[in-house]
Amino acid sequence: MTTDTELEKLKYPIGRYNPQQELSEQELAQAILAIAQLPQKLRTAVANLTPEQLDTPYRDGGWTVRQVIHHLPDSHLNGYMRQKLALTEDVPTIRPYDEVAWAALPDSLHGDPGISLRLLEALHQRWVLLLQSLTPEQLARKFTHPASGGQSIRQHIGNYAWHGNHHLAHVTELIRREGWDKA
Repeated sequence: MTTDTELEKLKYPIGRYNPQQELSEQELAQAILAIAQLPQKLRTAVANLTPEQLDTPYRDGGWTVRQVIHHLPDSHLNGYMRQKLALTEDVPTIRPYDEVAWAALPDSLHGDPGISLRLLEALHQRWVLLLQSLTPEQLARKFTHPASGGQSIRQHIGNYAWHGNHHLAHVTELIRREGWDKA
């Protein structure tokens, strides 16, 4: 039986994100670097996993490694589009999506992880190119999420840096717990 504390650690291996956090210039640079490095870190983490390991949930009731791999470009494509909308429209209200339903679709359940790894790599190259070019005024631009309210691009960058590392830790902690890194 998993305790509440153990379950919290399995769900949030790097801790929960504070969406109200306003990033300093140094934290912003670190967040952009984290976004830039995520695709290669994920590719390295899953490089030697078998199909059975890819189809192992990172926790009871959680997504499989394969679903996590496919979820990252799904989510990050949405994040990238939200930022572009905020850069080109006046405080747009963005459209949320049902990430749990998306993760249950056949492409996420059975698709080749290499497809999503390549998509994530291309997306992050393009995204980082945009992020590194933003002015302070652009970083302050906002969008509105119907459920969570307003968020600046600066805050959103921190959120997505955390999001990538959060799911990477789901994968790497499972690999460590199962001893797959010692094989």
